[in-house]
Amino acid sequence: MQPSLASIRERARVLLDGICRVCPVCDGWRCPSGVPGMGGIGTGAAFRNNIAALAAWQVNMRVLHDHKDQDLSLRLFGKRLAFPILGAAVAGARVNFQGRVSEEELARAFVLGAVEAGSLAFTGDGPLPELMDAGLKAIKAVGGRGIPVIKPWEDMEIMALIRRAEDAGAVAVGIDVDAAGLVNMTRAGQLVEPKTVEQIAKIAGATSLPLILKGVMTVADAEAAVEGGATAIVVSNHGGRALDHTPGTAAVLPEIAAAVGDKIIVLADGGVRSGVDVLKMLALGARAVLVGRPLAVAAIGGGAVGVRLQLEALADDLAVAMRLTGCGDLNDVSKGLLRPIHN
Repeated sequence: MQPSLASIRERARVLLDGICRVCPVCDGWRCPSGVPGMGGIGTGAAFRNNIAALAAWQVNMRVLHDHKDQDLSLRLFGKRLAFPILGAAVAGARVNFQGRVSEEELARAFVLGAVEAGSLAFTGDGPLPELMDAGLKAIKAVGGRGIPVIKPWEDMEIMALIRRAEDAGAVAVGIDVDAAGLVNMTRAGQLVEPKTVEQIAKIAGATSLPLILKGVMTVADAEAAVEGGATAIVVSNHGGRALDHTPGTAAVLPEIAAAVGDKIIVLADGGVRSGVDVLKMLALGARAVLVGRPLAVAAIGGGAVGVRLQLEALADDLAVAMRLTGCGDLNDVSKGLLRPIHN
């Protein structure tokens, strides 16, 4: 008998006792811990800003139309996906989840669950080699349908890890450039650094894999990514875990998409909790979105099955939201669906 999302969340609540309360609304207000853990950095403002930035937009309902069936599919990085919702890179099981799930179990749940749902998941990196090892193993096990994200190490180390990603058959490779000052990394004495356009260009030119830069929050950085030859960016503040008091991603996404959207693939994450949130991100300029904390809860409570069920639930919710806003497919989604809330 297939478990329900409710039972999966209840099991996760027990397993994550003292780490995450698995709140009915995951908005950062009650997190008992920040970094490491599931919360945000410092005051947690950046995490909460992600939620607030999405809440600042309302959705215009439109129900007199002929779009009776919704097509959520898209092509991304050479793969056909069932819907524009991907698993974000969540790693560091020993540190963030106090070893209550192994790194291999976490990576496998994200990657396999996403593949079974018809999508893709990103995998993570960090101060312990087991993070990258587990991600690449999970990706290789599903024929390469996954995207490893590498920390901004020194260039030679990045290239060595990209070669491993190529060997695993990954569909793309990422660098989470906003990890240049992550607390977990600095506490571990690991050397990570900001990257110049020239460094990005050298890395992009040395691999046939699409290069994704994750952690772009300004037009200037987005334009630098284009200049450096990246294939895609992820508009992201690292789930509010990199720098305190950054704006929510939905607040900066429209200006970034307007500046570079035709030159590079724009993805986004941060605070997505429902299909309506997905619709908002798409309307604001994202090609697809990444989801982190909800999938982490699903993975810990239900493994790959939990991740699949959570992704499918988000996709079902998105389909309803599209039907009730007059959208037949993703090409119909535009900023005209949204109405800003003016305080």
